[in-house]
Amino acid sequence: QVQLVESGGALVQAGGSLRLSCAASGSSFLFRINDMAWYRQTPGKQREWVATIPSSTPRTYTNSVKGRFTISRDNAKNTVYLQMSSLKPEDTGIYFCNKVSGPPFPWGQGTQVTVSS
Repeated sequence: QVQLVESGGALVQAGGSLRLSCAASGSSFLFRINDMAWYRQTPGKQREWVATIPSSTPRTYTNSVKGRFTISRDNAKNTVYLQMSSLKPEDTGIYFCNKVSGPPFPWGQGTQVTVSS
C-alpha cells in the first residue's frame, strides 16, 4: 500500500507562487506505475481534479490552471510536485494528491493553500 503526505501549502497574496509536495511511502513500485494527480477541495464543493502526471503520456491540467501550474514527479524520491504561480483567490483550497485510476490510495490530510486578494 502507499501512504501520501502533502505539504507546502501556505497563505500567499494573489500573484504569488507556491510549490506543493506529495511524498509517498510504502510501495515504491505502486507509486511509480501509477499516474498521479493533484486534486483540490474548497468549502461546500466536491474535490476537483487539478492536474495529472502520467508515467508515459503528456501532463494534463484543468483549464483554470493551464499556464500557471506545473505538475512533476521524482520517482527516485517517490514525490509528486505542483508548482503554482500567478496564484488567484479562486485557487484557495485544500490540495491532495492521489492516483488517477482504480481505487485511490488512502487519502492524506492535504495541504491548505489560501490566496488573499
